[in-house]
Amino acid sequence: MNYYVGLSLASNSTTDSGVAVIDEDNNILTLDKLYKMNDIIFFFENYTGLKNSKLCVSVPDDRTMLDGKWRVLAKPYLQVATNKNIPNRENWTQRHSNRGSEYFKELTERGIEVARFDIYMARQSMHLNSCYKDRSPADCKFLQQALKFEWGFDNLQSNMMPVSHLEAIIGAILAKEKSKHPENIKTLYKFNDFDVINIKENLNISTDVYNFERKLKCTF
Repeated sequence: MNYYVGLSLASNSTTDSGVAVIDEDNNILTLDKLYKMNDIIFFFENYTGLKNSKLCVSVPDDRTMLDGKWRVLAKPYLQVATNKNIPNRENWTQRHSNRGSEYFKELTERGIEVARFDIYMARQSMHLNSCYKDRSPADCKFLQQALKFEWGFDNLQSNMMPVSHLEAIIGAILAKEKSKHPENIKTLYKFNDFDVINIKENLNISTDVYNFERKLKCTF
């Protein structure tokens, strides 16, 4: 039996990273919080099902930047990196962090399949994004309910779960889709020699919903 592991990798050790392991039937086998990179390495090195697992790891944001509110708002947009009049001090225009990349490359060299994913783009493609403030309690509750009813995770607890766990489940879903239905997966771009993947279309949403959305786009 294959297992599918999602890792919601945080930007630094002060924020929790979530890890989720699911099986072929969407049963959640493991949910855990990890902080330091050494904790993440320790988890995978002691995970007995690693050889039979497919991994999908999120690409964390690079939080290192100069002070200034406009830099905080501008960093997600790479257009500023092409402007010669804006000096790129301390790589503040770099959107993604290289955290953990060396270890994940080592896993691939050992024959473990590892892919990367962008949490926010995956949520949009899988119809898991909400109208609430990102990572707010209402947003987390929406994501938890959507995973339960749209993606068949019936054993999710009723109490509110940490957002890192929910985002890790998204990674596990992508790892499973890539393994079982590769035709439903597309590569967005490459980051440190890893494919950053996403789902082409949420097949759990009815065709009527997609047609309705397409009609809305045509009206604008």
